[in-house]
Amino acid sequence: MLTIISILLACMLILVGVLQLWSYPGKPQPFVDENGNPLEGSISEKVFVNINGVEQGMFIKSKDATHPVLLYLHGGMPDYFLTQRYPTGLEDYFTVVWWEQRGSGISYNADIPPETMTLEQMISDTLEVTNYLRHRFDKEKIYLMGHSGGTFIGIQATVQAPELYYAYIGVAQMSNQLKSERLAYEYMLQQFKESGNTKMVRKLEEAPVTMTGGIPDAYLALRDPAMHSLGIGTMHDMDSVLTGIFIPSLQSRDYTLSEKVNTWRGKANSGVAPLWDDFLATDLSKEVTELSIPVYFFEGVYDYTCSYTLAKDYFEQIKAPIKGFYTFEQSAHSPLFEEPEKMGHILQEDVLAGANNLADTK
Repeated sequence: MLTIISILLACMLILVGVLQLWSYPGKPQPFVDENGNPLEGSISEKVFVNINGVEQGMFIKSKDATHPVLLYLHGGMPDYFLTQRYPTGLEDYFTVVWWEQRGSGISYNADIPPETMTLEQMISDTLEVTNYLRHRFDKEKIYLMGHSGGTFIGIQATVQAPELYYAYIGVAQMSNQLKSERLAYEYMLQQFKESGNTKMVRKLEEAPVTMTGGIPDAYLALRDPAMHSLGIGTMHDMDSVLTGIFIPSLQSRDYTLSEKVNTWRGKANSGVAPLWDDFLATDLSKEVTELSIPVYFFEGVYDYTCSYTLAKDYFEQIKAPIKGFYTFEQSAHSPLFEEPEKMGHILQEDVLAGANNLADTK
């Protein structure tokens, strides 16, 4: 994975001269009414806040700033930039906060002490950001949505401080990530064997993922391109990290050029990457088995980045006052971007209502 990122960073440096021609303002555009005037009561901003001693950035978007607040925790790297290509519609019924966590995206800073990049710190930051939003928008509680690696942090944050949240929403929920990686490895090996891709079969067989031996670096270098080639990566119809993620990150109007570079520096050097060992060593289905607030899992059926099957097994074990599991039949790892209309319907009809009427039935 780091090899891929190094190549992407090199490409970015080559493109710097071209990007200078792009006079993007580096800030979100306002919401406007039918006459093109700023929409009254709306908010569209990029703000930086001191969170536990580190300046951290977030994009806050809402067509009505009195709406319930939703804090979004990204995974391995921030993905707000994807909303330009894949609108989520969240701003229609939430004041949605796309926080870019310590060491990631617009919160990247090479001077952040590496020893602060811990699970405990990330949870503490989450609670601090939550309280900032509660006070700023005068809310007793907010909603918390985690995606991928963000679910590892988010679900544990709600256990520590359930009084701060109306509900927890896990999108591509982590459970037992080592087992998930093993399932992905087995699936990809079988698929490449069936398609006659002997080159990929050989590479995978030389870097086996096991429950005892862990995950070889050689496998991690193969993982993302292999997953995307099979439609089990970021999105079911995204077959390339380069065209699906890297290029959209450069095209976003809401980031300055230096922030775009830092997004990938953060991906390579920090972000949730320091938590990788925690991911592999923790089985959330044994560590977090009960929540005192409503819990919702949104899962893409093609997701092997965080196993759909393991997420479903985990969900069935969780005890919560209200819970709902929702299968997205056209999605892999990112139903928020892949099936936004369905997700929006569920969020409005079930999550905001504190119900589970639209949840899967067994």
